[in-house]
Amino acid sequence: MQIEKLNAQCDVAALLKNLGVDSSGISILSSKTKVHLIYIRDLNVGGANILKQDALSISADLAVPRGTVLAQTPKVDCLLIATTKQLKLLSKKELAQPFGLKELALELESILNTVTPKQVEIMGVINTNNDSFFSGSRFIDSQAIQKIQKMIDDGASIIDIGAVSSAPLAHKVTPEEELKRIKPVLEIIKKKKLYEKVDFSIDSYEPLVIQEALESGFKIVNDITGLQNDEVCVICAKYDAKVVIMHMQGTPKTMQNNPSYENILSDIYSFFKERINKAESFGIKDIILDVGIGFGKSLENNLVLIKHLEHFLTLNKPLLIGASRKSMIDKISSSLPQNRLGGTLSLHLEAVKNGVSILRVHDVGEHIQAIKIQEALKNI
Repeated sequence: MQIEKLNAQCDVAALLKNLGVDSSGISILSSKTKVHLIYIRDLNVGGANILKQDALSISADLAVPRGTVLAQTPKVDCLLIATTKQLKLLSKKELAQPFGLKELALELESILNTVTPKQVEIMGVINTNNDSFFSGSRFIDSQAIQKIQKMIDDGASIIDIGAVSSAPLAHKVTPEEELKRIKPVLEIIKKKKLYEKVDFSIDSYEPLVIQEALESGFKIVNDITGLQNDEVCVICAKYDAKVVIMHMQGTPKTMQNNPSYENILSDIYSFFKERINKAESFGIKDIILDVGIGFGKSLENNLVLIKHLEHFLTLNKPLLIGASRKSMIDKISSSLPQNRLGGTLSLHLEAVKNGVSILRVHDVGEHIQAIKIQEALKNI
């Protein structure tokens, strides 16, 4: 007899299939191995006590603050720990319960119906300014077009172009200067009809620049302010553009001044819900969510977000992440931006495991290769 301990993240369904388990058995057993951690905020204390008992009755658990059983506060935050099978039972059980548990049951059902994306898109990064944090992303005019063509050849499905650095303490420029920097590239893209080969995204929050880009055939607006400006919403709706809503605490100038959160997953989830509602109220239909790695986050914040991206899948929007060559890598393993490809690939492959649909990268070919290898390993 030989005993082997398996990785908790192994593909259980594939393993069961290889063992020769029948299809119905695979479904039942797989649901027992996936553990969900669900943070519940501001739950009525009566509901928390009921949910705690119901969870324990099916061998799940609910972590609650001290004093919850005595109802010392009217509302509490709590953490539900349950397998997929247990969530199915709770989603039915709580439908008949008071204190907001019916609404919770519907949310649990939504989590169960969330499907992790099977295909990952690669978004290549091009900067037409000379102060972006990674010099390897800076290209002017004809150089930019050559790099765009190379990214297309390497397998990118989206090219994200910006003309202003959003790094901390970066020099602020006027919308007119931003447009001046990017317009020659927009004109060449339009002339060569490159938008027929790949989708182009404009990395800007300035209405003047966004309108010009959409006029040139761009289809995506990548807004680091998360649609803060109503005028941007109006323009995006007018051109039926897809929008990336990114979370940032503060502004590029202030975002790294001791960022803090009550609960980063819940805080960003609430932000996304509010901005999704805003976007849809303006008539924006296609929305992508970006948690904003490095934008007003500590190293621990960034790692928590990457590890728990699945938390945001219940919003039923594609997730984008961009950790490419960022300083969080340097904080773990001392390195300059030009030496952070290894760290980038590690973070991005973890993000893919956790539900990301789009990776925003400086190195397209290397990411395409890494994902192909990961897929091959997954399918064995």
